[in-house]
Amino acid sequence: MALLTAQPHVVCIPFPAQGHVNPFMQLAKLLHSRGFHITFVNTEFNRDRLLRSKGPEAIRDMPGFRFKTIPDGVPPSNPNATQSVTELLYYTKKHSVAPLRELLKKLNSEEGSPRITCVISDGIMCFAIKVARELGIPEVQFWTASACGLLAYLQFGELVKRGIFPLKDESYLKNGYMSKPLEWIQGMGHMRMKDMPSFVRNTDPEDIAFNRWLEEARDNLTPDALLFNTFSEFESEVAAIRFSGS
Repeated sequence: MALLTAQPHVVCIPFPAQGHVNPFMQLAKLLHSRGFHITFVNTEFNRDRLLRSKGPEAIRDMPGFRFKTIPDGVPPSNPNATQSVTELLYYTKKHSVAPLRELLKKLNSEEGSPRITCVISDGIMCFAIKVARELGIPEVQFWTASACGLLAYLQFGELVKRGIFPLKDESYLKNGYMSKPLEWIQGMGHMRMKDMPSFVRNTDPEDIAFNRWLEEARDNLTPDALLFNTFSEFESEVAAIRFSGS
């Protein structure tokens, strides 16, 4: 007699920006097609925008696929405008931890719903790693951009260590300094300063965006697994690197 196994239940937590939500939805649909129960977590702000633009069908629950929300903590702003990525990075880390914890607990206690077997959170929603671990749930990070993107953000600390960042003044944006080669980056030895994420074009060592992206990138080395939205044919050298924490 065959043993019955519980349906795997994945909670997907994308960063609330279009370039993150779209690949997350594609991943969620693929998992759902393979028999996974999916809970897709939007922020309240994005849920409201979806309702206004596409109506209730955009977030209507289906068998084995449902939508939930958590607050992002960002101060009220134009409800029809895109939120600041830097503000979202700052406020979600401070204000979304407790709501996510309560949501996961509630999902695990709902009658008729499979218990959560895995949390997949966005590469810049790393607060979910801590929450999942507190509850004993395996946690996976999904870096929705390229693998070389994460590798570039991981170099931010090295730029500071080598005295390359911050820029001395704004003249460094035009005096040829941005063509400086960064030859130490494994798999990306052709990189120059101007090829790096735009947050390096800054004279402030305490810049919130620069430091938050570095922090999030490093946290991506700590979960149970790390997914990339890429093709090995596009990024073969970087894809061959073993990303892991120290």
